[in-house]
Amino acid sequence: MLTLFDRNGNVLQTNNNWKTRSDGMSQQAQVEATGLAPTNNLEAAIVATLPVGPYTAILSGNGGGTGIGLVEVYKLR
Repeated sequence: MLTLFDRNGNVLQTNNNWKTRSDGMSQQAQVEATGLAPTNNLEAAIVATLPVGPYTAILSGNGGGTGIGLVEVYKLR
């Protein structure tokens, strides 16, 4: 599970399956357009347009699971 927070600790987005956002809307086209789509459909990804400022991304196991993860952040133009 990938969760994106703003500077005040408010959740901006969560994702557990890169093709669908947590609100049920599809983000598949947005993620694929970056050229950085995950190879596994179960991986998390978030595409967000954000104003300048501090943010926090937290990666956690789905359903309380554990494992090894990697978070990458890209500035897309």
